[in-house]
Order: sequence, then C-alpha cells, then structure tokens
Amino acid sequence: MAKEREQKKLMFGLIGNYSAELKLLLTTLFLLCSVATFLQFIPSRFTISASDLRVCISRVSQVVTSTPPSTSNSFISHLTTTLSPPPPPPPPPQENTTQNGILKRVFNPYGSASYNFITMGAYRGGFNTFAIIGISSKPLHLYSKPTYECKWEQTKKPNETTKTLSTVGYKILPDWGYGRVYTVVVVNCTFSEHVNIDNKGGKLVLFASTSGGGDRNFNITDKFEVLTEQPGTQDLSVFTSKPKYDYLYCGSSLYGNLNPQRVREWIAYHVKFFGPRSHFVIHDAGGVHEKVLEVLKPWMDLGYVTLQDIRDQERFDGYYHNQFMVVNDCLHRYKFMAKWMFFFDVDEYIYVPPKSTIKTVLDSLEEYNQFTIEQMPMISKVCHSDDYGKTYRKWGFEKLVYKDVKKGIRRDRKYAVQPRSLFATGVHMSQNLEGKTTHKTEGKIKYFHYHGTIAERRESCKMFVNSKQVTYDKNPYELDTTMRDIAGVIKKFELKMIGSSLQKTRQ
Repeated sequence: MAKEREQKKLMFGLIGNYSAELKLLLTTLFLLCSVATFLQFIPSRFTISASDLRVCISRVSQVVTSTPPSTSNSFISHLTTTLSPPPPPPPPPQENTTQNGILKRVFNPYGSASYNFITMGAYRGGFNTFAIIGISSKPLHLYSKPTYECKWEQTKKPNETTKTLSTVGYKILPDWGYGRVYTVVVVNCTFSEHVNIDNKGGKLVLFASTSGGGDRNFNITDKFEVLTEQPGTQDLSVFTSKPKYDYLYCGSSLYGNLNPQRVREWIAYHVKFFGPRSHFVIHDAGGVHEKVLEVLKPWMDLGYVTLQDIRDQERFDGYYHNQFMVVNDCLHRYKFMAKWMFFFDVDEYIYVPPKSTIKTVLDSLEEYNQFTIEQMPMISKVCHSDDYGKTYRKWGFEKLVYKDVKKGIRRDRKYAVQPRSLFATGVHMSQNLEGKTTHKTEGKIKYFHYHGTIAERRESCKMFVNSKQVTYDKNPYELDTTMRDIAGVIKKFELKMIGSSLQKTRQ
C-alpha cells in the first residue's frame, strides 16, 4: 500500500509540475477542434480545409506522445523547436473561383522538352559570310517562326573603340521534315561588308529567339558565341586559292556493330578509285569499334582518312543519328578544301566504265555544280556456285555478283557537288545551291549498293546458283561480275600501300 501511495504521489507531483503546460495544450486542442468543426460549414472556395487542420493536429499529437518530458523547460523548448520551422512552400495553385463564379484553371510548367539550339560547328563561307550548323526543337520550327540575328564583335584593345556588325540570320532546314525531337538548322549570316579583313580577330555571336514558340507569353532569346577568330590567324586566301583535294568524301553517321572486313574493302577500293588527291571524313556515331579502327588506322596514318568522334550527338534525338546535321557540318567545314565533294555510304561503291577515270567523267560534268549517281543494287544473299566453300576468302564485292534488275521502280541516288556553290545539303541531294544540277549521268558513273552487308558480321551468302538469271524472294536478278573482275587489282593496291597488316582481318 505504501508503494502504491508513493506512485500516486509521484504521478500527481508530475501532473502538478506540468499543469500549466497541459492546460495550454488542452486549450489549444479544443480551439483547433472547434475551428475544424466550424470550417465544415464554410463554402468550398475557402482555401484551408478541415483535413489540413486534422493533419496538423495529428502532428502535434505525435510530438506530445513521442516526447518524454524531463523538466518543464525542456518540454516547452522541445515543443517550440518542433513547431517553429517554417512549413515547406505550398504546391502551385491548380484552380480557384473568381468573383463571377468562374472556375479559373492554372497550368504549371516544369522543365523543358527540348533545347532552343544545339551547335555542331560554325564556319566561314567567304569574306563576309558564315554558316552555323546545328539542331533545334522540331515543334518550334514546325509550329512557330523562330528568328536569328548574327553579330560580329571585333577583338578590341583597352581604350579602343570598335564597330559591331549585325545582320539577320537566314535559316535553312535541309532535312526535308525528317527530324524527330530535333530538326537540322543551318543559319547563314551574311554581313554587308567584309569581316575581320584586317585580321585583328573577333567573335561571331548568334541570338536565337523563339518568337512566341513554346510558351506564347515569352519570347526567349538565347545569346551564345559560335565562332572565335584569334588575331593574326585568319587566312583569307583559302577562299580564292586552289583546293587542297580534288575529291573529298563526307560520310554519314556510322553506328552499330559494323563489319571490319567490309570497311577494309571499302576504304581500299575508294582510295584507289579517287587517287592521291583525295580525302575521306568518317563520322563515328558508335560504329567504329576496336576492329573497325584497326582497318582505318593505316589510312589515317597515310593522311587519307580523318576520323571524327560524334558519339555525343546521340544525346539529342534527331533523324538517323543526326546524319543531316553531320553532312552539313562536313560540307561547311571542308567547303574550300575540295574541288568535288561526294556523299554516299560505306556499303556503296562508286564506279566509272572502262577507259574512263573519275577525272575524265567529272571534267565532262564541269558545267554542273551538282550531279546525281545511278544505283546498281546487289543482292547480299545469293552467290555463284563457283565460290561454294571459298566465300570466307573472298571480299564482299568479289562474291556478291547478282544485280537487281526489277524495272519500273524509283531507286535512291547519291550525289556529288562542287561545294563552294552550296548553302546547305542533304543525304541524297542538295536543294540549296547556286548553279545547275543534272540527273542524266547514266553510262558515265554509277554506284554498286551492297545493302545490309556493312552491318552483317557473318557469312552473307545463303544461296548458291550457277545461272545468269535467278529469282529470289520474287525479285529478278542478273549476273554482273563488274566489281568481281577488279577485286585483284584492289587487293594488290592495298598490299602496296599499307603492307600485310590487315591480311588477317575477319568479319
């Protein structure tokens, strides 16, 4: 009994110690519950709900329950500290009712769907003109009218006043609507006078304005520097002098698990075909793996090949690994370095008839600034029975000898240009150039297309026949040994140029 009396005395003592605080807490709870009951009768447009107060009450209850007080001061201190921090910012409003009883809805934007502009390169096109190559939001260009302004800011010394040149940027969309999230944009900046003619240096700045696209309440303008010319570094004679190369190849984006043997054959063939005054620009979008690099490296060391790593462009969702942007960058980057520029793929082989050379053919087409090239499609699954059991030793264009002869269909063409006449380009031809274009090149130049072979890492021959005509998958094919007959010459040329380093290359 004595023990129970002591416990009761201790309990009442504790209650007595905290009687003031408990009275305050109970009074607060009573008032909050009264307010919560009262709010149920208030119209719904009132912004504070009873549920919000119940949440608040539950939090206070949790604090009281979980706090074992030791002294009156510590209890008050803990309660005050727990309730003192400011509440988190409220979520954006979703709706409210106006005085006229209209329900006003609210739209809250987060993040950004796509960038205004992503640059790949900017290059001079002459004494007073520049080209800026990049990609931009396709919806922006499809549903709005973004604008561009170019400024040239000359490098100035302290206390020196310089003039800033400005001009409207003329935009070209060369991908024919094939863009995805992003579309290709070439901005031409042509000033009214020569720029940096005194070689003092300067920089080209682009102002890209959305002009109401995206969010119509805003006309967002992004300013960014696209090109810098250091003092004394600009060689303006390149615009009037003879180009370094007669022929330059601009390759589309290489991606996927490419066959190194097919790449080996293609580069050896075309170095032989175009000759010593030629150059090949290869763009690696993920396809130049270690084995492919091995077959390109000897030609890189000889100065025939430039390999560019463009894998970072995969971050931006454009058409076909952004190949339209890539070929336009190549066009403007090497515009004054080549007399003729070719655009085709690494499963296609340019060919001119016997007794002709690429030089004689192009000399006959000198009056045209662009010409297209006829396609000869070759099937990759049907081979001649003479090669049965020996295909692993044959080069691709040596064993694939059956040509598609189906009539009445339109086939893709590839093309070549005199690049100084172009403002922008495409994959199969350019629609932005000065001068004439011709498509009448049959009998002069063509290309053999071995579709699908560049990405095939195993033996392609599936069927062997001993006939001049064959039907496969309901398509007619005809024996054509044009490329097979010159395979030996190409093999000897490769051996002469780079030795036997690639003799063990496999698919």
